[in-house]
Amino acid sequence: MCMAEAEDGFRFPILIGDVGGTNARFAVVESADAEAGAPRVVRTADFPTIDEAIQAAVLDDAAIRPKSAVIAVAGPVDGDEIALTNCPWVVRPKGMFGSLGLSDIVVLNDFEAQALAVVALGEEHMEKIGGGAPEAGAARVVLGPGTGLGVAGLVHSRGLWIPVPGEGGHMDIGPRTDRDRQIFPHLEPIEGRISGEQILCGRGLVNAYRATALADGGTPRFTTPAEITAAALERTDPVAEEALAFFVTCLGRTAGDLALVFKSQGGVFLTGGIAQKIVPALREPRFRAAFEDKAPHTEMMRGMPVYVITHTLAALAGLAAYARAPQRFGVETRGRRWRS
Repeated sequence: MCMAEAEDGFRFPILIGDVGGTNARFAVVESADAEAGAPRVVRTADFPTIDEAIQAAVLDDAAIRPKSAVIAVAGPVDGDEIALTNCPWVVRPKGMFGSLGLSDIVVLNDFEAQALAVVALGEEHMEKIGGGAPEAGAARVVLGPGTGLGVAGLVHSRGLWIPVPGEGGHMDIGPRTDRDRQIFPHLEPIEGRISGEQILCGRGLVNAYRATALADGGTPRFTTPAEITAAALERTDPVAEEALAFFVTCLGRTAGDLALVFKSQGGVFLTGGIAQKIVPALREPRFRAAFEDKAPHTEMMRGMPVYVITHTLAALAGLAAYARAPQRFGVETRGRRWRS
């Protein structure tokens, strides 16, 4: 199906779903003027398939049966069998016709949904981290460290907001300072290289913490992102503090690189639970310094606003906005929409 055909809309009720590597979140939109219903959140590890998760989380207790579905998944959407990057689930839309009783299914990348959320959410769901005022109609970029590192762009053209999916979390990232060059050799690579996702996600923070400790011949004490973040923010462990500072600096550099790619004068948006938890660290000068350190475009970067999206279910809000009014958005559905 092409973009124009997607504007036909969906039959209500519409199941919406945001499926990440660790958690899956579902809700039902009953009509074009209704808010999404109460969200249902499940751990992906608790169900062998997405079909079984939807059945247990939504359909077993639902008074109404969804006719359509718009589902965002953490991974590239390619073909009729869509594997998630950090989860063993495989989405098979054609199989959902029989197993779930759906007749119209669109599958998007999860960060397309996060990009849609930038339009759907108001300022009350944003916390600004420096910069000037956003330029109306200018491009935007969304990135979020979570189970992995998600990235998407959002551009405005011909009256439509167009999400641009990608796999920017797997771009190379390298050292800039002498201290970086002490830490980087101790980072765990993936197939011989350090990508953004080897630092800028939950396991990446653990990787950064281990590397920081080993760079000084120390022994890591903590094994989870939550422990490291808590110790760093409470200033009870110097290694954790430095690891979080390194994480924040690398996030600022990467956010700045992506802002340059999209010339994101409409704003750069950080999303997900990790960004929400480390707002105090993001408010420290090092984040903006790393973000803006992009000569010869430092002055332009100083004006670009950065926001932390504070809505805990932002992707569902974006999917609901698209499901209710797909004509507002230039979502490409060719090869990503299935009808029975």
